[in-house]
Amino acid sequence: MSAVDVVADTLARIEQAEPALCAFVEVWAEEASRRAAEVDAQVAAGVWLPLAGVPIGVKGRAGLRAAAARALVAAGCVPVGATSVPGPGTPWQTWGLGAGGRTVNPWRADRTPGGSSAGSAAAVAAGLVPIATGTDGAGSVRIPAAWCGVVGLKTTNGRLPSADRTGLAAAGVLTRYASDAAAYWRCVTAAVDAPGSGDVGGGGGGAERDRQKEPDPAGTAQEAEATRPAGTSEAPRAAGTAGTVEAPRAAGTAGTAGSARAVARAEAPYAVGAAQAAGAAQAAGAAQAAGAAQAVGDVPAPLTALWSADLGFADTDPQPAAIAHSAALRLADAGLVRLAGVVRPPVRRANAPVPGDAAPSHAANAPARHPEPQPHPRPLRLEDPGPAWLALRAAPDADPAILQAAQELRAENDRLLAALFAGADLLLTPTTPNAPHGHDGPGDRYSTALTWAFNLSGHPAISIPAGFDADGCPVGLHLVARPGEEALLLRMAGAAEAVRIHPARAPEAPA
Repeated sequence: MSAVDVVADTLARIEQAEPALCAFVEVWAEEASRRAAEVDAQVAAGVWLPLAGVPIGVKGRAGLRAAAARALVAAGCVPVGATSVPGPGTPWQTWGLGAGGRTVNPWRADRTPGGSSAGSAAAVAAGLVPIATGTDGAGSVRIPAAWCGVVGLKTTNGRLPSADRTGLAAAGVLTRYASDAAAYWRCVTAAVDAPGSGDVGGGGGGAERDRQKEPDPAGTAQEAEATRPAGTSEAPRAAGTAGTVEAPRAAGTAGTAGSARAVARAEAPYAVGAAQAAGAAQAAGAAQAAGAAQAVGDVPAPLTALWSADLGFADTDPQPAAIAHSAALRLADAGLVRLAGVVRPPVRRANAPVPGDAAPSHAANAPARHPEPQPHPRPLRLEDPGPAWLALRAAPDADPAILQAAQELRAENDRLLAALFAGADLLLTPTTPNAPHGHDGPGDRYSTALTWAFNLSGHPAISIPAGFDADGCPVGLHLVARPGEEALLLRMAGAAEAVRIHPARAPEAPA
């Protein structure tokens, strides 16, 4: 299949799904078709494009300005539209920014998909695109990934260029398969790290917690007060204007539009419905083109992993904790990790709502056959990062004494995490302490409770599907690694897919 054919199929599926899903605030049908034709022409001329013809969604109307999106376009991807982010005055709920209404969760239309990368997660979960960009300021990639049952990678803070003035937000991606997140990672880092990459990446990887001074035009953090993206939408950049990403060619790939060929892979780890078949096939092509498919043997197993249901402070509901814990134990059963940790009751409960939160309590449902993990000699008890995150997000307008306290809390958590990762390769938690809330709001819960500590510390993290709760909502398993170890997280996510740590299911098309 040509890139033109794949993009035409993608646009048709978006048109069919969008009246109900509202994952996109804009669809660039003409621009995408034109870009697909350019990709086909480049391929015919012998240009190597590692992701030739792969349709992508970009977060918000300003998403194409991001370094990651520009790198993906240079690698041959075709942006098909801008995905939804929270509108003004809706910090906890994601709406389409046009007249279409709220974005819904593909699994349960009465539930939020999470945010702020909500449209990206919903579009990937519904099989509309195989890859969608996101940003993560306190969980804005990982929370919607967990609640929509997809993979969500938050990169090390400062590894990729960011416009967030606070340094809390990091670039990320949402995909159906871990191999596609690996394809994203390989192409984007190749572009950002290439000599003279200013047009693509704005100057290389940078240091952890790189404090960019520009304002964030897209309102990237759901956790900050949501604002409408600045400026109007821009058409995808013509091929070649950002330079071609020279990624290593995988054995057996031809570097042609065949990288977007819609032929479903037989080894796809999750069942997909007819409406999702083409998206899954495109995901397979993306992985093959970038040479990113990973096998269990690629993980230096068993890794030492510490389990924590609450990080020492979060009020985690029993059901998501049990489901994520069961998934962690299946990784141990497969010989991928050596699990340590203590499942403990929460120490205290957060006492104020923040954007993106909510959900009722549920009964635990972990399989009884699994043994409990062995206690870790130093159970993890981080300080609640909420006050520090909020103070740093408000800087420089926050009170100096509050900022000083925030920096002291950050330093203490950094010390605790350094001690943890001196003896462990991974930290495993539920991605969220609660299930997806309804469209009426989050209640008094911090959905960010288990994610925003790592925006403060800068660690890379990934949410992978762990299973489903009693209401049919997805639950995520959260994996955190040392700074700079995104590749390890991606290999472990691929291995988790290979051993099928949760039942195979796919959402029905929204009614």
